[in-house]
Order: sequence, then structure tokens, then C-alpha cells
Amino acid sequence: MDEFYTQHDDIQKEVNAYLEYNPDTFRDKTVLLPCDDPEWSNFTKFFVENFEQFGLKKLISTSFAHASKNVFFNWKPTAFERNSTKYQPQLSSIRGKKFILDRETIKNKQIDIENLEWSYLKGTGDFREPEIKLLRDEADIIVTNPPFSLLREFIVWIFEGHKKFLIIGNVNIATYKDVFPRICNNEMWLGVTNYNTGMYFFVPDGFVYAPTYKFLREIDGTSVNRVAACCWYTNLEHGRRHEELSLMTENKNIKYSKHKEIKGIGYQKYDNYNAIEIPYTDAIPSDYDGIMGVPITFLDKYCPTQFKIVGATESEGKGFSNGLWNSDSGIAQPILNGKKLYKRLFIKKLQ
Repeated sequence: MDEFYTQHDDIQKEVNAYLEYNPDTFRDKTVLLPCDDPEWSNFTKFFVENFEQFGLKKLISTSFAHASKNVFFNWKPTAFERNSTKYQPQLSSIRGKKFILDRETIKNKQIDIENLEWSYLKGTGDFREPEIKLLRDEADIIVTNPPFSLLREFIVWIFEGHKKFLIIGNVNIATYKDVFPRICNNEMWLGVTNYNTGMYFFVPDGFVYAPTYKFLREIDGTSVNRVAACCWYTNLEHGRRHEELSLMTENKNIKYSKHKEIKGIGYQKYDNYNAIEIPYTDAIPSDYDGIMGVPITFLDKYCPTQFKIVGATESEGKGFSNGLWNSDSGIAQPILNGKKLYKRLFIKKLQ
């Protein structure tokens, strides 16, 4: 995922939801795109196109030096860089670049990608370097598709700067030790785009598809790859996370549920956790007051005024189950009738 590029339409669809909730989400704000060379990435292009409409104060985009990472495609400087008087061949592949669009300096100029003021950074453009941290501290909102291999560290980096953010990640990071407590405390949450559909990302020329890959391979003549369970994480309010689930009572689920695991059987307790198993989000009983184990996919429907997330199944000794786990079992995965299940979140209905 470190060299996968987000589609323009996916950015627009997600960002529009925040503007529908609050049209001033980006007004008078400095937005930092810390992993987004406009020569390759659509994030910078998108925010340049909408600079005036969103009322941005400043847009800052940085890129990472291509020779500093394991690039699996034939990189070469683009015409954007080569045709500039600032172009320095000896720096092109070893230095990151900084691109800026500032309301104070553009005045009456036409706003487009060509108006970005750019310069070489002192370092590679790694977000952990001091000069990128200074840009983070200047910014109000951070928006990007960060390298998935560094996603955990990137989230910590954002919170160290106490910033608003909108980033792409995999749903499974929700149970990371640096993420899960923040979700429980409503310091971050899922964005609007439903991850169940997966997301298609542009990939470099020569990308090799897995033998089992069976999805779309091209959009408008450009190669793409579908990545399952991708979603947006944010601490920007979009309102839709406050839509409560419409649920049946426990008795009605047992009588009418469409799920064979529930209908006529009821809810079963885990062998090694003090909670009942809820195999599907729509099978959550509306009147159950105890602790319920739900799939991680519940996060896509999580309403913080309807339920409280009280824990998760154990791993790496994190203690996320908050005493619900019977450690004598020696098995962190939830077990139901002797069968191991995938990791679960534990929730409780709010009164």
C-alpha cells in the first residue's frame, strides 16, 4: 500500500460528507498533505481545485524522496519538476519536496496545480523528520493516504501534534494498542465510506496481480488494485456516526432473525470471555443489558450515543478485554463451543 494512489472520486466522496455536515470544515484552515506529491497523488490536486470553494488559508503538500525507499517501478522526474528553474538533478531523487499554496501570496492569480510554489526539503520528506514535524505543528488538519507499513506510527505522530485529521487505513488497525483506546474514548472514529465495498487504488506500471485476484484491473486506462476492508479514520465530525441502529429485541431476534445461528437458538456465551456472541451487527438485541461480542465490522455502524465499546479480545498482552477474558484458557481468540472465532469488540448498550 505504500505505493498505491487514491482515486480522486474517493477523496471527493469522503470529503463531501464533512462539508454537508459543516460547510466551514476547512474554512480558514491550513491543510497538510504529508505523503502526497502532486505529480503522483490526487490529494493535492483535489485540494488545489477546491482551494477557494473550501475557503482554505493554506495548503501544504510534501513528497518523499524516491531513492530513499524501495520503489518497485521505474521512477523519473516528471515534466512538472524538470521544466522548473528550481530543478536540480543531483537533488531530485534524494530530497523530498514541499509544495505550498497560500491565500496571502496567490492574490488574484488563477488557482491551479501550476501555481504551487515548491522547493526541495533538507531531508527525504519522511514525516518523522524535524522539518515535517514543524509543518505538522503549523497545520490545522492533516489529510492523506499514509504508507500502510508505518500507519501505527503515523497515527501516534498525528496525536502528538494534537491535530484534526482524515486518513485512509485498514479496519484491522482499530485493535492496535495505539488506536483502540482512542476509539473507545471517542478521540477518533471511522469516516463515512463503507469499507465493505473495498477501495480501488491506482498502482504503478508493472504491478503484479496475485493469482487469486478477480476484481477490476483498470479504470480509464490506468491500472488499479482493490484493497479490501479499507476505510477512512478521522476526528472530524460528519454526523452520520450518530445514526442509531434499528434493532429487534432479544425475543424477536430468536423468533424472527434471518440468521440461522440465532433463530430458534438464542445467544450463546463464549467459552473464554464473559460475554455473548453476536455474529452479525443486525442481530444485536436492543434490550440486552450485558456485554456483547461483535465483529470488528461493527465499527462501521457504531453510534456512541447508543453503545459503549468496553473492550476487545486479547492480543499481545494489551489487556483490552478489561477483565472479560478467562486467562486460564490460554487462548486469546474468542472460543464458542470449542471453535475459535476471529477477534471481537465488546460493547454494552447505553441506558
